[in-house]
Amino acid sequence: MVVSPTPFYISQEDYLEGEEVSPIKHEYRRGHVYAMVGAKKPHGVLASNICRLLGNHLEDSPCIVLLSDTKVRLEEMDCYYYPDVVVTCDERDLSTTDEFVRFPKLVIEVLSKSTATFDRGDKFADYQTSPELEEYVLVSQTEPKVECFRKTEAGWISQTYGATETVHFASVGLSVAIATIYHKVPGLPSIP
Repeated sequence: MVVSPTPFYISQEDYLEGEEVSPIKHEYRRGHVYAMVGAKKPHGVLASNICRLLGNHLEDSPCIVLLSDTKVRLEEMDCYYYPDVVVTCDERDLSTTDEFVRFPKLVIEVLSKSTATFDRGDKFADYQTSPELEEYVLVSQTEPKVECFRKTEAGWISQTYGATETVHFASVGLSVAIATIYHKVPGLPSIP
């Protein structure tokens, strides 16, 4: 979650070196560093549920599912982001011990009040420069609602799923009920 940028330019090298010893995470966007704030429990439960569902589904595939401790490197936009969940199936990511992935297939962000505008706007625009990214997903933590943005030959299209629907993560071939994604998320009414 973005708090505030540093007022001066920082190189990628200095950012990565600092990130190795920092007690908090920072995102990097074109020379500016943004501190990440801790997530609330609903956010954590949603990310954990999604990671578990994807991990189980992809267990026998070459893909890996990573939680928010792994950065995504967007070369063209000069950014490092910490998505809530990222899936990569690219051998170039799988064969390295780097602390980031370069070739995400699926990126999922759990929205909060402080990040929703950025996640929908500039961050999504930055992610669209990744040639391997097939799907960008925004998950509400205040209501059972999932928005999937999928890359097609005609551009990016969106589909929104509500409380009684089944979400289809097209990039990895997983369909799952919204109720399963929101299972045990505190502060929300039970989903039928």
